[in-house]
Amino acid sequence: MPTKEEISAFIARMPEMFLPAKAAGLNTTLQLNLTGDNGGKWWIKIADGQCEVHEGETPSPQMTLISAAEDLYAVLIGEVNAISAFMQGKIKVQGDMSLALKMQTMFNFQA
Repeated sequence: MPTKEEISAFIARMPEMFLPAKAAGLNTTLQLNLTGDNGGKWWIKIADGQCEVHEGETPSPQMTLISAAEDLYAVLIGEVNAISAFMQGKIKVQGDMSLALKMQTMFNFQA
């Protein structure tokens, strides 16, 4: 099981894993609400081919992803299929579902 520090470090590295060409024309804000002992809240701003990650909450995200920290981490590192995790209720999405699907292509999480 990953530690809170490992999960935080991984999320902080998301701008390095960002693929701007896959997010062309996108201007959005995403919220990650991770539950459990290793959880936390982060928001991701994607605009003008740039990606920024910040701790905390943003007032009006276009999509909020809710998951146990360990479950989302397993998806992001490729141990668990994202669609399977969603279908099993391990990942919940509020707002624009297409952004959750697009996350898989906008980031090279195995980097």
